[in-house]
Amino acid sequence: MSQLLTDETAIVTGGASGIGRMIALTFADHGADVVVADVRETPREGGEPTHERITSETDQTAVFVDCDVTERDDLEAAVDAAEDLGGLDIMVNNAGIHSETPFLDITEEEFDQLMDINVKGVFLGAQVAGERLIENDEGGTIINMASLAADRGAAYQTIYTASKGAVKSLTYALADFFGGHGVRVNAIKPSFTETQMLEQGGMGDGEAGTRLQEAMLGATPAGRFGQPEEIANVALFLASDLSSYVNGESILVDGGLGNT
Repeated sequence: MSQLLTDETAIVTGGASGIGRMIALTFADHGADVVVADVRETPREGGEPTHERITSETDQTAVFVDCDVTERDDLEAAVDAAEDLGGLDIMVNNAGIHSETPFLDITEEEFDQLMDINVKGVFLGAQVAGERLIENDEGGTIINMASLAADRGAAYQTIYTASKGAVKSLTYALADFFGGHGVRVNAIKPSFTETQMLEQGGMGDGEAGTRLQEAMLGATPAGRFGQPEEIANVALFLASDLSSYVNGESILVDGGLGNT
């Protein structure tokens, strides 16, 4: 396999499970050392912790850092861990939560929690990592996890849609800010993946969820939902020199759903 990220060091927030886990594993397969930053060490889907799997299956180094992305000190600890591995090169702001609470039933507490993790977490992650990337003066890349929902709102995920729209817009502003420092900032906008659906109930439970799943499958030209590795491959592209002139972009990975 080609080593697109040889001698690079990456932080992946929310890297213990789901898409974040697959991004961390993919980066390691391509030569990067990885800091897995998450509030939990054990994958939700089961199996060996991400950092342990990397060290057992590849020649790369990986460490786990207990990290709540709403806490600056935790993110600073993750960046310090990356520095111990040779210096931060890639920051993936992947951690996030979902909500399907009907709009009129959303409490201020739920709103604040979701916005804190999905938006403030990306803001702080980019700020802490970006400061270190500028100090290191060797360039780098920041990848933010947005969503198809940033372009295409849905009644069943109103505040989630708002949060991912904020991530997309923030990505554009950060690309402009960091561009002069040799740091590229881009976003990925997945639609439903198998992991998201299974872990977060992204289409709801019961008969209504089944109907929505069937409708979304019917509207997706690819005729299926995405796999975590398909999202991770786009992250790999954005993290590597293959995308050296890509900055301020938000890339849909949705099987064509956003164009229907």
